[in-house]
Amino acid sequence: MRLLLSLLSIALVLPLAAQQRTLPLWPNGNPEPSKIVGPESDPTTDANRIVSGKVTVRVTNVSHPSLIVYEPKGKNTGAAALVFPGGSYIRLAYNIEGTEVCEWLNSIGMTCVLVKYRVPEEGHYPENVEDIEDAQQAMRLTRAHAAEWHIDPKRIGAIGFSAGAHLAAVLSTHPDFQGKTVPASAIDARPDFQMILYPGWLSGSDGKVAPSLLPDAAIPPTFLVQAENDYTAHVENSLVYFQALKDAKVPAELHLYTQGGHGFGLRPTDLPISHWPAEAEVWLHTIHILGEPAPVGRP
Repeated sequence: MRLLLSLLSIALVLPLAAQQRTLPLWPNGNPEPSKIVGPESDPTTDANRIVSGKVTVRVTNVSHPSLIVYEPKGKNTGAAALVFPGGSYIRLAYNIEGTEVCEWLNSIGMTCVLVKYRVPEEGHYPENVEDIEDAQQAMRLTRAHAAEWHIDPKRIGAIGFSAGAHLAAVLSTHPDFQGKTVPASAIDARPDFQMILYPGWLSGSDGKVAPSLLPDAAIPPTFLVQAENDYTAHVENSLVYFQALKDAKVPAELHLYTQGGHGFGLRPTDLPISHWPAEAEVWLHTIHILGEPAPVGRP
């Protein structure tokens, strides 16, 4: 039965992915030797397979990072976003924080670039730089292929969930990071906006934002979502980061909800937090990623 459910969960992702293009992040090999043992697998168990009434697919042992491009089938606004699923840098919540996000972005006329970055990692930035290298490479590949993929290279953002939210913030803060084994690139890796959902590791030990993520005025407009009862990542991550953005005079919008927990993605529930995608769409219009916002009081 467990094998049958695992095969079924993978099948739920494949039909969408099969219609899209996939690119390796490092076609000539990763910048660092891989320490991952074993093939890619889904570590989901019967105990955590169902989230909000739906099967959840996770991926681990990612030694060959890649990106998958999902283009909207209808109206294409030219805007796009890289999506970084969460999973504690151990695994990737591949559909609830990945393919389902792409479906939503496509529905509002945006191209989605789903990033399958290397996991599991031994730590994360700044102790381990594999995550930021993969994020930078994904953004640079996207901008390099912008014309081919019908994307405006000046309207490409980053959307991250949990550990992926941390990675999006790392990318926005350190787009010019230069590792010892990656050739320098003239292509800008900074996102044009970022959406940070139930992030981890943004809060430092002193109750302020982590020193490696201290924002400056170059951070792009930011949209934050978290639940007060998130006992995995804790709401302080969003609170201190928002304050730091405010201090740096970075345009930011913070949505805090009483209930919602952690890892809800876009799956509908009876809680108000499930309406965050509608709020995010309005925000994308407000910052002119999806065009001009409608005048107040008019449709």
